[in-house]
Amino acid sequence: MNTQIITKLKINKPTNEVFEAIVDPEKIGNFWFSSSSKRWEQNMTITLRYDEYNAEGSINVIEIKDHKKIVFSWGEEGQETMVTITLNEVDTNTIIEVIESGLKEDDPEVVAKMIGQKEGWVYTLTCLKAYLENGINSLRASIIH
Repeated sequence: MNTQIITKLKINKPTNEVFEAIVDPEKIGNFWFSSSSKRWEQNMTITLRYDEYNAEGSINVIEIKDHKKIVFSWGEEGQETMVTITLNEVDTNTIIEVIESGLKEDDPEVVAKMIGQKEGWVYTLTCLKAYLENGINSLRASIIH
């Protein structure tokens, strides 16, 4: 079983705008987390909060290539996954691809976790698209658990 989750979306904005929306703590709250402790940079640990769900967690930023790639790990100890976000500019648009890997094949809940993560990435990228293309920032944190 391939435990990679791959999600792609076209955003009608250049890669520099998409990249900044993710790494800038002033912008991320418009489509994803409530807050980010600081700007995302390589070899940093960033604290992310979801005020609406009373949740907080950290990511470890492993690699940053300006306007092209972001790699980070996240998750509970022993269950961390790796997320690679690539940004490819086509004309003045961005094809954003998210690959999350590292879910354990022998985990009896692996299929449910994969579905949940895929759903989360589709939702996050949709919120990002709405924010960047149309200035809509009211979609984030709208999923009811």
